Amino acid sequence: MGRLGYSTVTGLDENVEAVLCYVGFWITGLIFLLIERENRFVQFHALQSILTFLPLSIGIYLIAWIPYVGWILADIGGFLSLFLTLVLVIMAWRGAKFRFPFSGKLAYEKIYR
Repeated sequence: MGRLGYSTVTGLDENVEAVLCYVGFWITGLIFLLIERENRFVQFHALQSILTFLPLSIGIYLIAWIPYVGWILADIGGFLSLFLTLVLVIMAWRGAKFRFPFSGKLAYEKIYR
């Protein structure tokens, strides 16, 4: 049983799995979305991680190619994504279903419909 009272496939607490969904950005989100088939809390955080960080990663990569200012803008975007990761990790650890306006809403509707 996890800290919040629900079991997971890996045997870890569900809040730990939710935190791990964000630590590796969209890659660990994808991994936990594929292996965690029963726990909706983990599935929600995994899907929100993918829907948030995959477009953000692609955007930062593309911005980095802008001549002269691209690296500076990409660094700013990278720091913002690290701050965003920290906020999401704290909220997942607390057991909250913190939703972003777009990606969080899509993830919530997909998992909890």
